[in-house]
Amino acid sequence: MASHALRLHPLLFSASAAARPAPLAARTGGGARRVHRRHSLAVVRCSSSAAQALKIKSIPTKPVEGQKTGTMFQQENYLANWIQALFNSLPPEDYVGGTLVLGGDGRYFNKDAAQIITKIAAGNGVGKILVGRNGLLSTPAVSAVIRKRQANGGFIMSASHNPGGPDNDWGIKISEIKTADIPDVDLSSLGVVSYGDFTVEVIDPVLDYLELMENVFDFQLIKGLLSRPDFRFVFDAMHAVTGAYADPIFVEKLGADPVDYILNGVPLEDFGNGHPDPNLTYAKELVFTMFGSGAPDFGAASDGDGDRNMILGRRFFVTPSDSVAIIAANAQAAIPYFQSGPKGLARSMPTSGALDRKLSICGEESFGTGSDHIREKDGIWAVLAWLSILAHRNKEKKAGERLVSVEDVAREHWATYGRNFFSRYDYEECESESANKMMEHLRDVITKSKPGEKYGNYTLQFADDFSYTDPVDGSTVSKQGLRFVFTDGSRIIFRLSGTGSAGATIRIYIEQFESDASKHDLDAQIALKPLIDLALSVSKLKDFTGRDKPTVIT
Repeated sequence: MASHALRLHPLLFSASAAARPAPLAARTGGGARRVHRRHSLAVVRCSSSAAQALKIKSIPTKPVEGQKTGTMFQQENYLANWIQALFNSLPPEDYVGGTLVLGGDGRYFNKDAAQIITKIAAGNGVGKILVGRNGLLSTPAVSAVIRKRQANGGFIMSASHNPGGPDNDWGIKISEIKTADIPDVDLSSLGVVSYGDFTVEVIDPVLDYLELMENVFDFQLIKGLLSRPDFRFVFDAMHAVTGAYADPIFVEKLGADPVDYILNGVPLEDFGNGHPDPNLTYAKELVFTMFGSGAPDFGAASDGDGDRNMILGRRFFVTPSDSVAIIAANAQAAIPYFQSGPKGLARSMPTSGALDRKLSICGEESFGTGSDHIREKDGIWAVLAWLSILAHRNKEKKAGERLVSVEDVAREHWATYGRNFFSRYDYEECESESANKMMEHLRDVITKSKPGEKYGNYTLQFADDFSYTDPVDGSTVSKQGLRFVFTDGSRIIFRLSGTGSAGATIRIYIEQFESDASKHDLDAQIALKPLIDLALSVSKLKDFTGRDKPTVIT
């Protein structure tokens, strides 16, 4: 059977009492809570109803006007329509009698959604659902479970790094919905329950993923670093799904201090009223800790569904573009999985060219890093990769000797390859019409532009509206970013997204390469100021949007 990964994309959902399913049979109250426990491979067998014939109900429904991924509606059957549409669009041989994985980041509505998806899967002939306990599975863990257990695909209930709660984002179109007439499944207890030919197995959300990480990294090497009295590490789970992974991996397996190392480690349905986006703006508590007096040696954070990361040293921020390049440069020496060297490297178009200068590891400027151990970005993987690099660089250091720091690793990398100064400006919740007008203005500028034109002190090499043709299947995606590339390699890129809970987000990417080591200590905002000013002038952003400063600076 073909393998599909069906990710439920961001949309807003605030279920009315009429639309919301009945309470779970064994709800434990509040959000999913982090529990300190040792993990066991044992599976508790739940009562089975195999003798019962599975009853399928056909529920009449109708399309929701304007329904699309990334939009919020409170109408009845909104989620059910979407899930049924997925099954309608797939060949039956891809799921009938097969196994699907289900999990999410623990945000508001996920437990109810898990019941809806499970029953519709049963109603459409799926043979088995593997669901994380309490509905929790990080995005990388879903991928790991699919691959290990050879499932046909999976559902990820997440709006990624967007806020959660009744009035915020939820991630996930039809004449009838086929649903099984079965009770709600107790998602709080590990085990198996069957209804006719349909089976639900509630699995530990950590075990398969942890086993994979132990095969990728040298856990004993990392444990040696974390056990040193002169090394301190702090991880911010941002009240999101990686809180469920932090204790089993960092404390139980690697020996990190269970008291001092974790911030916001309890997964909550509203992420503690925070915005689970690991950057300098939203991970405020971690940033304050890492830039304060007595800061730890290493700090990291992950996002809502666990596929993004931020890396910090003591009073030092590693840009995502630099992070993936540094991991690639050190992977063969520090990470057993890459002992024969990476098979290849990949980055998203807006990501700085730092990774290109080294030429199975991939990354993007929006705090996503990963490799071919799964087919997803992976926040915990990136944290373990950095811990591996630091452990490898310090393994011969004796007590009392100065340790190689995150900043040392970054500066040595710049000295070898040069520094790609990079910054991203995010203008969130812009009025959509104004934002689109600004992008059309830029497209007009690009249409009229010619190579060799002067833009201040910069000479234009080319300007375009980026499109990409897949070399495997020949498919093409267009309008992926408006690019101004200059003869010295500097770039300005404009992109527009509108899948959040309000308005549109304008993103401006600015990059400039510097080979002169005497200039590597410059603050990125100072080094890039001429390009930033040029970007704002060319785009007329303030004229179109009225915004005089970005919401987030990376």
